[in-house]
Amino acid sequence: MLKFQDPYFLIFLVILPFLIYWFFRRGYSRGGSIKFPNLDVVKRVNTKRAKRAKVFLFIIRVIAIILVILAIARPQSGSQEEEVITEGIDIILAMDVSTSMRAEDFKPKNRLQAAKVVAEDFIKGRTNDRIGMVVFAGNSFTQCPLTLDYSIVLKFLSEIETGMIEDGTAIGMAIGNCVNRLKDSKAKSKVVILLTDGRNNRGELDPVTASHIAETFDIKIYTIGAGKIGEALYPIDDPIFGKRYVRMPVEIDEDLLKKIAGITKGKFFRATDEEKLEQIYKEISDMEKTEIKVKQYTKYSEKFAYFLNPAVLLILLEMFLANTVFRKVP
Repeated sequence: MLKFQDPYFLIFLVILPFLIYWFFRRGYSRGGSIKFPNLDVVKRVNTKRAKRAKVFLFIIRVIAIILVILAIARPQSGSQEEEVITEGIDIILAMDVSTSMRAEDFKPKNRLQAAKVVAEDFIKGRTNDRIGMVVFAGNSFTQCPLTLDYSIVLKFLSEIETGMIEDGTAIGMAIGNCVNRLKDSKAKSKVVILLTDGRNNRGELDPVTASHIAETFDIKIYTIGAGKIGEALYPIDDPIFGKRYVRMPVEIDEDLLKKIAGITKGKFFRATDEEKLEQIYKEISDMEKTEIKVKQYTKYSEKFAYFLNPAVLLILLEMFLANTVFRKVP
């Protein structure tokens, strides 16, 4: 993009038509004023060549004038750039990996498999947010610290399995672990998405107490109860008869999960199948939007030298030719 910083100097270009008119009306056809006693020498002069030389020098002068005027108008070349300012969100995915997550009421997958698939889509849909992961059963530990490297998060997500921690459901310990990871965060929003299919029955930290601690650090907790209403088929590996299924009641402490969400200004969801779970993660994603501001600006650089330097060379060329090859006799 080319622009002129002082475009009012371009008005001098209007003199060029008058200059050209004057040259062809007067300067081009004007004869000499020297008197010769004998015209034989004058007759031998190639007048066509002289006229062509005169026109050539005039063209050089006009081009030089145009270039000087353009240089004075300060031509500038600009390149448009964008500065993206983002205010990211820090998100911890807290996932229950107790053996009850093997229940196959999210056909054709079990609860954990369905949760992993939906969480993967959620991670891929985020930008500029740090994401970490906490897993819990009878205890809790950090599976992946907060990071912008989503490929690492997805790798750790794929490695989650039931039985990787002693069995049980330590919801309070999971929240405490998440708070520990988020308490020093400077992000504009700090979020925990906690998914479980059971009741708190393990751990030294009470879930309500842990929720109040989270509230102190402005951490919002979205709780998800995963499991259909009533009973679900649970696989058992029988050493004699092999794999078989038994019906087990779905026991999700909705009151506790609602209380945790309420204390931290989050929200409780109930997922009874994979489709509903997808809708829940999408709703949470829509509620927790990353703020992105785009600032556009144009950076200009001076280009007058591209016009002035050729103009100087043309002026020097005209002076050289006028005093050598096209020299006139006074």
